[in-house]
Amino acid sequence: MKTRKNTMKKSKILFVVNTLGRAGAETALLELLRHLDSPEYEISLYVIMGQGVMIDELPSHVRLLNTRFSNQSVLTKKGKRLMMRTVCTSFFRNGGWFRKLRFIIKHYTAMRRTGHVQPDKLLWRMISDGSPRFSERFDMAVAYLEGASAYYVAEHVKADRKCAFVHIDYESAGYTREMDQGCWERFDRIFTVSDEVRSHFLAVYPELSAKTEIFHNLIDQEGIRRRAEEAGGFPDTCQGMRLLTVGRLTYQKAYDIAVEAMKLLKDAGWRARWYVLGEGDQRSMLEKQIAAAGLEEDFVLLGAVANPYPYYAQADLYIHATRFEGKSIAIQEAQTLGCAVIASDCNGNREQITDGEDGILCELTPQAIADSIADLLKDHEKRKRLGQAAAKKTTAQKEEIEKLLRVLPGGQRS
Repeated sequence: MKTRKNTMKKSKILFVVNTLGRAGAETALLELLRHLDSPEYEISLYVIMGQGVMIDELPSHVRLLNTRFSNQSVLTKKGKRLMMRTVCTSFFRNGGWFRKLRFIIKHYTAMRRTGHVQPDKLLWRMISDGSPRFSERFDMAVAYLEGASAYYVAEHVKADRKCAFVHIDYESAGYTREMDQGCWERFDRIFTVSDEVRSHFLAVYPELSAKTEIFHNLIDQEGIRRRAEEAGGFPDTCQGMRLLTVGRLTYQKAYDIAVEAMKLLKDAGWRARWYVLGEGDQRSMLEKQIAAAGLEEDFVLLGAVANPYPYYAQADLYIHATRFEGKSIAIQEAQTLGCAVIASDCNGNREQITDGEDGILCELTPQAIADSIADLLKDHEKRKRLGQAAAKKTTAQKEEIEKLLRVLPGGQRS
């Protein structure tokens, strides 16, 4: 008896992301792509800026559409030069340079009035409009980040279905309806990574409630536990308690307040050292603040690392005192590895931590952070109890992926 060949047409799915830097959303994207390794799907990825250190972790079944790609971080000197070249090229590519310039001037003026100019928010639309276009048509296109990715998929990608992810507190992040120019209305589905992210997005776009759904970040908990056992971790011989924070050196992450908290701890006589894994545009400012406070040996900026998990496993406390969040991958990683977590009581963080049960929430002030840290440093049993409760938290996988695949024309295949 002859066997009939399977002639089912593959669903062509395109993902678009701004960069592949080492950050939470990019980590979650790569985990999602790993779960879409199936003969039913032809997966493509386009990276707007064409650079990022995580390119080496891209799954082999994913087709990269960029004709040129650099694994340089956008935070290195060479990476910044490449980024600026991309920005300049985008200004002239595809024409409309007068319209692009007018947009930048208009929104720069509006940002100046608020006292907080954010260059990335200012340039994303220009970069989107000046990025290469593809004649290929896709069954579904996915904008995995806000900004350029969302604008590009909404306006410049040919696809039967379009969906987007929102990872941040949209009200606080610096985007406006005027910047977006009707972008979000063009999506068939909008996924937010938490309930609070959804609430804040709908505060800006209440009319899009019916097409907005929660999609929790995917993380490989077993993989994280395995990698935590690899060689690595803290390079020094600190005799005191180790505090850890993982995240980019940006305004959002509120390291300026963390430095002040560390100063209070040191002045109170605590033997502790606070380590930060991450890079960002505030490094120079933070280094000056650390030196002025006399904390060069006490608040240590270690930079970004390929495997942060041994650091989590070796830390006495994990601290995530941020101004706002979407849903923090770093908190999920810390919880997976059984860390006692202290986080600021802000959007995003409070959805991931039940205060007093699997972590501690505190005000975002130097004194409140220092007091919360001191309370846990002197109470080993409480740290142990919080860490054990955190380690029991699990993340959904299959159910979340099904939400995305249902957007495909005809719905999910069996």
